[in-house]
Amino acid sequence: MILAQTEGRPLVRWDWIFDHLDDIWARTLEHVTLTGIALIFGFAISLGLSLLAIRYRRTYSPITWVAGLLYTIPSLALFAFLVPFTGLSLLTAEIGLVSYTLLILIRNIVAGIDGVSPAVLEAAFGMGYTSRRAFWDVQMPLAVPVIVAGLRVASVTTVGLVTVTSLIGQGGYGAFILRGLRRDFPTEILVGTVLSVLLAVVFDLLFLQIERRTAPWAHRRVV
Repeated sequence: MILAQTEGRPLVRWDWIFDHLDDIWARTLEHVTLTGIALIFGFAISLGLSLLAIRYRRTYSPITWVAGLLYTIPSLALFAFLVPFTGLSLLTAEIGLVSYTLLILIRNIVAGIDGVSPAVLEAAFGMGYTSRRAFWDVQMPLAVPVIVAGLRVASVTTVGLVTVTSLIGQGGYGAFILRGLRRDFPTEILVGTVLSVLLAVVFDLLFLQIERRTAPWAHRRVV
């Protein structure tokens, strides 16, 4: 079946797709794994740095400055810089991917916590809550919508960046795009591109569901 043609050749070769379903599945697992690791470690590091920034406010500007600097470095340049030290490895890919999540997550975590009304905290303290308990039982739950919004942006960004790691032997769906470009084979390019977009949508919807389950009050309609 031919959907379209480029210079007399089929744009999509369905026979190739059906013959490579195992490879597509393997690349899917690789792409999900790379993205998941980056988000988990990125969130853990961002949460720690955010707590530091909230505890010691003077550290917020330097922390976000460094995170912003990492965010502005082109991905290819960053991976090229890391390769001499960590090689063409998973570690190289994850250092780069994690670094791009930090600015987004730190800003959203701090903004979410700072956005909790002082009146709510006063009420919690009036009920006998300690500062630590008020933070984990009141501020963090109320900050969930803003934090998850950051995770949604970070996940979509990371899914896209994972394709670039194909240049260092990782890449997930990026391997299809890179191989398709080298072979001038449009089907592989389309498979890698379309599946990357679909995976980004899946991650976005996943975090949206997490937000709705952990903070259902944020989606209630005002009657």
